[in-house]
Parts: sequence; structure tokens; C-alpha cells
Amino acid sequence: METRARYALIGLFMLAVIAATFGFVYWLENKGGFGERETYRVQFESSVSGLLVGSAVLFNGIRVGDVTGIALNPAQPQQVIATIDVAKHTPIREDTRVNVEQQGLTGGVAITLTGGTSTAPLPADGGIATLIAPPGVGQDWTQSARDAFQQVETILNDNAQPLNEAIENIEVFTDALARNADKVDGILAGIERMTGGGKGTAPLYSLKPAADLPPPPEEAPDWQLVIPEPTTLLAFNTDKILTKPAPDESLPLENARWSDSLPILVQAKLLETFENAGYAQRVSRTIGDFASNYQLSIDIREFDISTKGAPEAQIVILAKLLSPENEIIASRKFETSAPATGSEVRDYVDALSAAFGKIEREILDWTTKEIETAPVSVTVEPPAPLDDMPPAPDDAPADAPSDGELPPAP
Repeated sequence: METRARYALIGLFMLAVIAATFGFVYWLENKGGFGERETYRVQFESSVSGLLVGSAVLFNGIRVGDVTGIALNPAQPQQVIATIDVAKHTPIREDTRVNVEQQGLTGGVAITLTGGTSTAPLPADGGIATLIAPPGVGQDWTQSARDAFQQVETILNDNAQPLNEAIENIEVFTDALARNADKVDGILAGIERMTGGGKGTAPLYSLKPAADLPPPPEEAPDWQLVIPEPTTLLAFNTDKILTKPAPDESLPLENARWSDSLPILVQAKLLETFENAGYAQRVSRTIGDFASNYQLSIDIREFDISTKGAPEAQIVILAKLLSPENEIIASRKFETSAPATGSEVRDYVDALSAAFGKIEREILDWTTKEIETAPVSVTVEPPAPLDDMPPAPDDAPADAPSDGELPPAP
């Protein structure tokens, strides 16, 4: 009997040790009932796939409890009611936000609680407070993707006919583009030449002021002259050096340009010609520089190289001289040409510079002569009225007529 009693005591001791060990481990994992807990209900309006009894409950990322029950709401089958037990002092408030998150790629699903103010306690219904999860909580990324694809499919179905027509139009356009590939290449090459693109950088050329100028005047003239920017056709308002293969055709030289647009270049060289002739203090390019001035209006009618036959520079310029009162004093058409010594770009530029030099000298002589011989406008003041005439002197004869009266006849 004593032996059996001894074995019974040993067995009871071992069972107690095992039970204590399990209890200690359970307490360490915070899954037992040793700590004080509070129970809440969480109401979901959508699917909560992956949420199980025993899933973790996290508050701001810290585990505070577990899911102790999951059930459907019999009154509203679309709702899912989860029961959670959390630590007693967890700050769950009325505005605490509820979510369901996947814990890693292969982890389980957990209920996460965030936010909430410290002054808004959660109201209890029948002793258990309820947290309401927002709609869409618990929907995983696969379900979101399925919903998005469903919306895309709906849009495609609603716009099937316009999409088919657009695809057919694209096919027609690509076919036409393939048939005209050579023309498209030519258009792009022309645009590239027009904008100054292409391989390398085109050299820049300029004109020259007139040479062999007369000596400057001995006395400085008393007139001022303004040379505004010349006017011209759109074809010549460019920095391209133009050639004329035919009377009604104009082509730019490749890989060659003026250093500026042609009207600005012509204006600058004309001003330089007048300055070199001794009129530096009398000419300007801005109308407001002088209070009273003459204006030399220049219109470029032709400025190119004729390549029909032997290359030849041809320049036609119409000049008008305006008085300070903006009246035309004189006008003249200047026309000249100069042969090119070859067919290279440098030969063409030299011919244009030579022809323009002749016109510069002619414009200088003509302008100064017309200004010097221009009539000077004289302003005649009107006579004073009779009421404003001075009184007659005191020693006037007695028979002198009074104001407004005629003398007596002899």
C-alpha cells in the first residue's frame, strides 16, 4: 500500500509541474485569462477573407489581443461580426479606425486599430461595445484587381464600336504613311534646312559698307536722318542666301546663311556707310533719337543670285525720303547687278556685296543731295487782331484817322 501511495504522489506532482509549465507559457504569450481583458465587437460590411479565431488584434502596430469569435449577422447576412478580447487599458475610443491587414506575404490576417481621441469613449450596447468598420475593409488586393478589371471590361463593352473605328483609322493612317515614306522624309529634311538644322553648322556671311566714299563735309550739316529697319517681302525677311533659278522661283543656298536677317543687315550697313562718310552724329536707326528728323524708308524688292545662265547678283531697292512733317520729299528706285566669278557660295556672297556696295554709294549721294536742296518750311504767324494794336502816339496829327476809320479823300 505504501508503494502505491508513493507512486500516486509522484504522478500528481508531475501533473502539477506540467500544468504549471503550460500555464506559464500561456501567460507569457498573453493568451490566457491571467490578465484582465475587455471584449468588443467589430462589425464588417464586406468580406473578411483570411480572418480566423485566434488572429491577432493590433493597436498602432502593437499586439493587444486576439479574435475570439467570428459569425454572420442573422438579421443582415452581408455583415460579419467579429468578437475580440483586448487588454483592459487599450485606448479604444468611439472614433478608433478599424482595418484588416495581411501580415506579410505568407502571414495571417489581423485586425488593426488606429487613432481615436482620449476624450471620446466607445458606447457599449448590452455591455459590449461595437466598432463599425468602414465599407471595403478586408478586401484584398486580388479582389480589388478583379473589381478594377471588371470596370475596364464594362468601359470596353460600352465603347466597342468607337474603339473598332479608331483602330481602323489608325490602320488606314499607317498604310498611307508607309506609302508616302519618301515624301515624309523630304518634308522633314526641308523643315530641318528651314530651321537651320542638319549636320554641322552653316557658315555665316555678311555684307560690306560702301567703299570709295567722298570726303566728309567741311561743315557739319544741321539735319538729322533716321534709317528705320527696311521693309520687304516674307521671302527676303530671312537669313537665307537666296538664289533664283527662274523668274518665279526662289531657293536658299544649303549650308550658308547671313549673319542676321537681311533687312537688319541692310540697315546696319547703310548706317555704317553714312557714318564712314562723316555723318556719324547725324544718322540713327531709331525714330525717337532726334526731335526733328528726316527719314529714309527702304523697301527691298529683290536681293538674290540669278542662276539662269551665268550667275549674277541682282538687287532692287526702293527708297523714299520723308520730311520732318512725315511728307515724301523724293523717291527713287535703285537697281544694279554684279556678275559672280564662280558658282561657289563665296562667289555668290562677293557678287551680292559688290552690287550692294554700288547701291549704298548711290543712296548716300542721293539722300544727302535731296536733303540739302529740300525746301525749308517757314511758319508765318497770323496778324494780330485790331483790338490788340498799340495806341496811336500822343504827337499824332489832329486829322489823323482813328482806329478802324479811313482817311478823308484829298
